[in-house]
Amino acid sequence: MAPKGDNVVVSNMKLERMLSMKGGKGEASYANNSQAQALHAKSMLHLLEETLDGVQLNSPEVPFVVVDLGCSCGNNTIYIVDVIIKHMIKRYEALGYEPPEFSAFFSDLPSNDFNTLFQILPPLANDGGSMEECLASDNHRSYFAAGVPGSFYRRLFPANSIDVFYSAFSLHWLSQVPECVLDKRSTAYNKGRVFIHGANESTAKAYKKQFQTDLAGFLRSRSKEMKRCGSMFLVCLGRTSVDPTDQGGAGLLFGTHFQDAWDDLIQEGLISSEKRDNFNIPVYAPSLQDFKEVVEADGSFAINKLEVFKGGSPLVVNQPDDAAEVGRALANSCRSVAGVLVDAHIGDHLSEELFSRVETRATTQAKELLDQLQFFHIVASLSFS
Repeated sequence: MAPKGDNVVVSNMKLERMLSMKGGKGEASYANNSQAQALHAKSMLHLLEETLDGVQLNSPEVPFVVVDLGCSCGNNTIYIVDVIIKHMIKRYEALGYEPPEFSAFFSDLPSNDFNTLFQILPPLANDGGSMEECLASDNHRSYFAAGVPGSFYRRLFPANSIDVFYSAFSLHWLSQVPECVLDKRSTAYNKGRVFIHGANESTAKAYKKQFQTDLAGFLRSRSKEMKRCGSMFLVCLGRTSVDPTDQGGAGLLFGTHFQDAWDDLIQEGLISSEKRDNFNIPVYAPSLQDFKEVVEADGSFAINKLEVFKGGSPLVVNQPDDAAEVGRALANSCRSVAGVLVDAHIGDHLSEELFSRVETRATTQAKELLDQLQFFHIVASLSFS
């Protein structure tokens, strides 16, 4: 009998019910391993504010609505929503207007740890008070908040209802692993690998097609939901190489020590090679051209900005010379974003074994990791044509 968990990532509906960043507040949780994302997001605030300056202001009588798509479960989403709303309040006040009421929707897949997110959400300031009183209240929020579970590759909101869409570090996650990548009969079968990095041309084409199909669905949905005067600010992992099998930082994260750790489990007789080959990370880091082709084919949006942005290392360590800390940071970084999928595929015990080997391997290459592991991001600012 096949071990429970085989082929769990083939179906997009199964993946949608399962995929999430590691919840809770433990050592390997996303909440405790997303400092790099926070640093990268803060380094792009000037680009976000440029996008917000292009949003046309509605009547103060109409609530202003902000959405974070792919919000996950840590402090980063709360920080960004706060930045967006405070910037828009300043814009209203600069024109002598009373700011409107604000609503923020935190959206992610149903499997996201919304409980942890809402536990750290600040309380609403001075219920019934003025906007000025809300802003003067430290450690309180000046907006109404709600969670919206569902895939952002489909509709999530009523038509013409959203002023600002924000999404960071999420659109590189595919709705599914392309089925042909897990099909032994296909030339795209990714035998011996758990990621696209270093794969063959057919595998790369399948991943690219899936990414572009998903992004097209994302744009179609947002074109219905966004107000005509609204804007979108999108950030996802990107690459500088024209070769899709060179996934840059994502390739180093998932295609080296993480890949080798799976091979270790096979050599030690803990899993079969078939078990490994039935698992692939559903991530694709696009090039600028990959992204641009989809936006232009959709035709609904004007590209105000589209660029590759150097984000830096995904590893945040206190002691860069401490190889053990670097190794632990890489293992926790991998586990915080892919651990849920690994747990589902091989079980908790073997997952512990796998990430222990990731940590051991990364520790021996700590200096090289710090020097070479750099993430680039696609940054896009879009509004209606």
